[in-house]
Formats: sequence, C-alpha cells, structure tokens
Amino acid sequence: MYKKGFTIFALSFLFTVAATAQDEYELNTGWKCINRGKLSVSGEKISQPSFALNDWMPATVPGTVLTTLINNKLMPDPFYGMNNERIPDIYRTGRDYYTYWFVKDFTEKSLTGRQVWLHFRGVNDGCDIYLNGHKLNAQTHRGMFLRQTYNITGFLNKDGRNRLAVIVYPPDPVGNPNGGQGGDGEIARNVSHQYVAGWDWIQPIRDRNTGIWDKVTIERTGAMRIRNSHVVAMVPGVRQPDAVDQQPGGMGQQPALVRVSAELENAGGEEISGELKFVLEGKTVSVPVTLAAHETKEVALPDQELIHPRLWWPSGYGRQEMYHGDMVFGPDSQRVDFGVREITTTWNTTTRSRQAWVNGQPIFIKGGNWIISDELLRFSPERYDAEVRFHRDMNLNLIRVWGGALTERPEFYKACDKYGILVFQDFWNSGDCNGRWLDPQKKEDQWTRRQYPDDHALFLASVVDQVKMIRNHPSLAFWCGGNEITPPGDILRAMKDSIMPALDGTRYFFDYSNSDSMSFNFLGGNGDGPYGIQPIRTFWADRTFSFNSEVGSVGMGDYESLERFLPKENLIPPHPGRRQDSVWEYHKYIGYDSTVYAYGPVKDLRDFAFKAQLVNYDQYRALMEGFSAHMWEWYTGTIIWKTQNPWTALRGQMYDYYLDVNACLYGLRSGSEPLHVMFDPVENMVMIVNNTFGYHRDMMLEVRAYDMAGKERRLTQVYEEIGPSAVRKYLPMGREIDRMRKEKGMFLSLRLLDERKQPISDNFYWLPDSTGQYSGLQEMGKAVLKAEVQMTGAGKISVTLRNPAGGPVAFFNRVALVDPATKKRILPVFYSDNYVSVAPGEEKTITMEYTPVKGQVAPLVSVEGWNVDRTFFMLKKLVYLDEGKLLSSKIYAIWKGRMLKPIF
Repeated sequence: MYKKGFTIFALSFLFTVAATAQDEYELNTGWKCINRGKLSVSGEKISQPSFALNDWMPATVPGTVLTTLINNKLMPDPFYGMNNERIPDIYRTGRDYYTYWFVKDFTEKSLTGRQVWLHFRGVNDGCDIYLNGHKLNAQTHRGMFLRQTYNITGFLNKDGRNRLAVIVYPPDPVGNPNGGQGGDGEIARNVSHQYVAGWDWIQPIRDRNTGIWDKVTIERTGAMRIRNSHVVAMVPGVRQPDAVDQQPGGMGQQPALVRVSAELENAGGEEISGELKFVLEGKTVSVPVTLAAHETKEVALPDQELIHPRLWWPSGYGRQEMYHGDMVFGPDSQRVDFGVREITTTWNTTTRSRQAWVNGQPIFIKGGNWIISDELLRFSPERYDAEVRFHRDMNLNLIRVWGGALTERPEFYKACDKYGILVFQDFWNSGDCNGRWLDPQKKEDQWTRRQYPDDHALFLASVVDQVKMIRNHPSLAFWCGGNEITPPGDILRAMKDSIMPALDGTRYFFDYSNSDSMSFNFLGGNGDGPYGIQPIRTFWADRTFSFNSEVGSVGMGDYESLERFLPKENLIPPHPGRRQDSVWEYHKYIGYDSTVYAYGPVKDLRDFAFKAQLVNYDQYRALMEGFSAHMWEWYTGTIIWKTQNPWTALRGQMYDYYLDVNACLYGLRSGSEPLHVMFDPVENMVMIVNNTFGYHRDMMLEVRAYDMAGKERRLTQVYEEIGPSAVRKYLPMGREIDRMRKEKGMFLSLRLLDERKQPISDNFYWLPDSTGQYSGLQEMGKAVLKAEVQMTGAGKISVTLRNPAGGPVAFFNRVALVDPATKKRILPVFYSDNYVSVAPGEEKTITMEYTPVKGQVAPLVSVEGWNVDRTFFMLKKLVYLDEGKLLSSKIYAIWKGRMLKPIF
C-alpha cells in the first residue's frame, strides 16, 4: 500500500497483480421528475433525502424530458402518423414548459483513502446540480456535449443515504421550427445539435431534446485518479493482413510502436509519489511520478514495442484485432482498449481528391452518412451494435457522423471497432444554420450566423473534451470541422493549430465536409449530391465529385415497414404528378418518379412498396458499382446520403427505424463486395473490381442469360485474374445483350468461382426491354420454391431455397423470420443476403442471426417473391427417445444428418 506523502518504488511489481479497476457504476434507474413550475423550493431543499417527492413521476435517465413524458403516457409517440403535431413545441410554449427537476436517491459512503466522483456524460443544455443540500456547480453548466465531473466525497451523508437533484434547462434560444433546415437557424447559437429544429428529412423535436440525455455515473478511486488515457499506435511500412515477416523463422507482422500517456489528478491534500505503469500482455512500461496536493498532470510513458502485432483493419480487408491494456497507479487501474493501426492520407493527383491509407495500404472509401441512432437520444449498446453491423453487412467501410447531430458515443465507436467501420466525425456546424447560404427562412443574416455559436470558448472546451473521450478508438479515422462549412475562423484556427496537434495529431482534419481539401470541386455547385433517384446509366457514365461526401437516392421500406407508422387511412400508394398524401409529406417522402411504374400498373400500396424494393436494389447496386468502376481514375471514395433514419422518415435508409431491412441494403451489399463482378450498362461490359490487397488468379468467370420462361443460355465461361486494388474491363457484350433484351427484357447472371467451384461473387441483373419497361416480368409464370430450414446454433438459422428445373427464375425473394402466431417479422435479424433470385435447377442458402427471447416459440421462415407466393416454412419438431422413453419434445436442429442438442 502507498501513503500520502510517501514515495513508493519497492514492491511496485505487485501492483499489476493487486491493482483494482477504478470502480464505476451507472445511475440509470429510480429517477423521478417534476416540472419546475410545480415547485417553489430551492435545490438545496429538494436535494435533502427527507424532502417528500409527492406528485413526482418516474423519469427516464438517460433520456430527455419528452421521452419521460411519452413513457408516462402524457405525450403520444411522435414516430406514428401525425402524432408529432399533437406535442406542444417549446418555441410556442416557452422554455419553462420543458424545464424539469430530476431527482435520484442512491446509496454511497465515503471511505478512508477513497474518493467518490459524480460524472455526467451529457446534459442538454444547461443544469444546476445539488447533492444532499449542497450546490455542486458554482455556475450553471452549459453545453450539450461538455462532460461534467464533481468530487462528491465530502458531500456524502454518513449513513450512505444520498439524494441528487438536477434542474435541467432547455437550449436558449430554442429556434423557430418554421420548416427551414434547422428552422430559423437560431438553434445553432447553442453548442448543441441542430436537427432538433427540423430538417428536410425530420420533423422538429418538440423539447429540443432537453434532459439528462447521456450516462450519469458514480466512480470510486484512490487519492490519485487516472483519467483520459491516450494510446497512439505507429505501424511503419506497407503491411498485409496475416503477413509473414522476413525474419528467419519469424511469423507475423514487423514490429509496431505504442505510445501511451494519461492524466493524473491528485484529489488529496498531500503530495503523492509513485509509479505510473502501462501493462500490456504481460509487459510493463513505467515512469516515476510526483504530484502536489490537488495537482493535475499529463504523464507520458516510454514507448513500447509490439513484436508481431495483431493489426486492426477496416471491414473487407482483414481482422479487427483489439488490445486491452491497463494504466496503473497504486491500487487503482484504468482499462485501455485500442487497436494497432495507422491511418494516413495522400492527395491523389489523378482524381484530385484525398485518398485514405490504412497500415500502408490504399482504401477505397465506401461510406454511409449517419445522423443519429434515435432522434430522442434513446441509445443502447445493443442498438448501436445492430446498426453498425448493418453497415458492415452492406460491405461499407466508413460511416460519416453528420455535423448537425453530435459527437457519437463511445458505445457507437466500440461497435465500429468491432465491425471494422472507419468513422469520419464532423463537429457541430452546418452550412444551413451557420450562414453559408442566403436563406429567407433564417432569422438572422449570413454575417451574423457565420459567427454562431454565441459562446466560442464553450465550443472549444467541448471539442477538447470530446476528442479526449473518443480518440483511442481505432475506428476513428478523420475529424471534420463541420457539415458544408467550417466553424468561425477563430474556432477553426484553434482546432487545427492547437487542439488537434496537442490532443491527437494522428488523424487528418478536413476543414468541412465538401471542402477542396477532400475533393476538388471542378464541377461547380455545392460540391456534393445529387440526392434523388437517378437513371442507372448515370452512376456509370456521369462523373461527379471525386470524394463525394453526400450522394444518394430513394429508400422507403416495404408494406410491413410502412404499416408500423402510417395510419390505415394513409396506407395508399403515391403517384407521380399528383399531390402526395399529407402524412406521407409529413414523413418527408421522396418520390420514385415513374421508376416503379416501369414494372407495371400499381394495384395498391403493398404492390407499390414491393416494386419500390426493385428500384431500391437497382439504385444502390448501380451507385456503388458506378463509383467502383472508376476507382483511382475518377474517385477515391464516396459516402452515401444517407443509410439510416433516426425517425420514421420515408427516404434515405437501408433499414427503417425499427431495424427492419429493405432492398437498399442488399443492393448496396452486392455492389460493394470487396471482390465483385459487374455489368456496365453504358458499354455493355463485364468488369471485375478488386478492393482487396491480394492478387486473385484462376477465377472462373461465368456469364449466363435467362429469358422469362427460365430458358438458360451460357454466354461465356473463361478463367480470369485481377491484381490488388484494381478494376478491369473483361468482356464486351454489347450487341448480344441488346438483342436478347429487346422485346421483353432478360436476366443476366454473372459469377466468379474459385478453384473449388465455390462462388466468390454472384451478381444477378434484370434488364428492361428496349423501351425501358420491364414488360417480361409482368408476364412471368409462377415459381414454386422448396426450402429446407435448419437451426445451426442458438439464434442461428439457415434456409436453403431450391428452384426445380424446368420452370422460370424464382425472382426477387424476400426472406424473413416471423413470429408463428402473428406472422409479423422478428426484429432485428441479420441476413447473409436477401431479395435473392434462384435460377431453375439451382439453390441458394441464406443464413439468419437473431437474439432469441427466453420461452419464445421457434420462428417461422417466410419467403415471398415477384413470382413466388408467400410461404411459411418451419423447423422440424423432433421427439428424442431413450430406450422407448420420451425425454423431451423441444425444437432441435438437424445438421449434416445428426441431431444436435436442443436449442430451446
């Protein structure tokens, strides 16, 4: 044990064994709240444990005031129909309407030699904090993102019964939600998120997300608190995943270097000396430290060499290896998770755009724009994991966190670390609110808005704090000053010249999201887009911005998705040229023009929504194929606007708010494959793109055509190869394709097979007739799919779809796991593929993963396609007998003819 004022070096080797993690727990249950207008007493009085909480209601923390009101049935669900219009907006009610007291009783005692800390990870926007009759913050806290920490050791009651009381104030000003992007713009005067005043893809959040929206925790430490540990990995040279180094007898990577530091805070009243250590996989580096009473100091440790390091790679390129170290001082330790990788950028003089490199290898960026997981800030590790996994399943390698929202939470970054998704993190500015454009809906002129927010010092303090919070995550790749605009000049200079070099210094900083430092704007205009539906040929033929930060298309869900939030009377199909239904307009529907009608007349909304999925798939496959076709020639990457919705909007999503996937996800998954065979509709050319670092040889390229009756014609079969990080043209198919598709359209099947005849890439196109209509699809006969459903593990199911020979293609089949009683989809489910087509005489296997609920009946598998009637398939229910005795009647899985252990 060490003592205050006592130097410890002897026996220091024991601390790696005896060290205990700084103990921390969350205050996330048992909160109560009340509107401030119902009380006329002080915070000192409210925070006394003896103060009666009559008429206080249960509160959701973390959460917003509106979330608490919804959970208490005092406000309707704003995601359904026009319910959001029934919720009073703070601009009209005044700020007091959503100003609330929050109270939490908890048990904690002060122990000799230990310090107790209270942490708030996010409050929007202002707050005053009281504990046991004492005010903790001398001045009212402001700023949505700035974390707060208070040493509460001396304020804890001796009997351990404590009360925390927090009054939370809404942003000021709240902004007028007048229909503009960010309303009248005044929301940006705060250091806060801007979308809450409304945007073209979301309606206003009525309380502007006022509340204790992020975690509240209690931490116990010794007198010396370890905080803000920082790890930087240096990976010199050009690396290969699973590399074998050149040293005699050596296996693995060449060495990497790890540089670590941490802040130490002496909370005691006496000087403390000791050793700060970093322990990693049994090896320790250390440095002697002395801190005066109440001193805080940043301490750097000696560099540590990693022999044969396990590298972290983006998805599609290699594994996502993570290291777990411990920063140790005395009896306390702090776990430090990090990945070993090095991200750099260069200027590509051919494309005239920024190019990314990871561990010395070129990365073609395939990204998606992310707003926020939930508009009401209802976050969870499970939801983050599901959403980021969907992005991995799209074969994307980057998420851009849009600047009108927030600095994403550590749980988001943890999921990105796990799934190999690089992150492009914007700071809190937007061209709309911060004055880039003339906008008659804005209250103040551009000159004034250009200096938003009002408090520049608060903005910079928040930047410092948030950088420290997330900088250790290997997934964090780039910083960005803002969405389509920089912060004000003094803020930008401080960030670029002082803050980032001092606190990070390893990541490229883009001035703003569509700046010339990212992609030189040689086309004019804003430097990003387009955003609507495009002719398929456009993605291939028309050059856009070289590293486009926002480009996208449509993205509505199918009928089952729509009926979750559209009232029955509004379940009507939209029609081009006509005014849309008012609820569709409210939910920001973006039109499909005539593309859906190319598949034939629309019978009803179910028919429209299914045909829209064909458009969804085709649009996003073509988008990524078109960009990939010009890799390193026109483009260094692209970021789709956008891949998810934090609300029930009818645009820009690969899955809906309820985590139900649509065909956008699987079209994008196909077009973004790391090694991908594809058809260029402009030149009628078969191409292969290789986004891996390896040379691929002896691949069999198969090209087959099918007519609407299922008759196959093999067009060619040839061995091909392709080098690393390359795209090549292989087979011109011009006149033959035009001839076959002329009258009724056709199906085109492209496959790459390995030496074992296993598919590497399988791409199935449906091509229109010479008029651009899908006339042949409308005449197709029915196909009858057979299915074999097997449970391969807890929460894992596979279904093999077989299409008998002699019939038509079983076209565009949506597979779903459903509840046997309601026939409604189980959510979320992760499918290895979906919206699949099966040629006559062939089969496809799809795997599904979900989280079973204890006691849940085994799900059914639903299959429904263009020419396949909806059919339900069930797992086999088997009875296991032992010497004639019935032991069990549970759901079993059959795998390779063997009976496995019961799953349920």
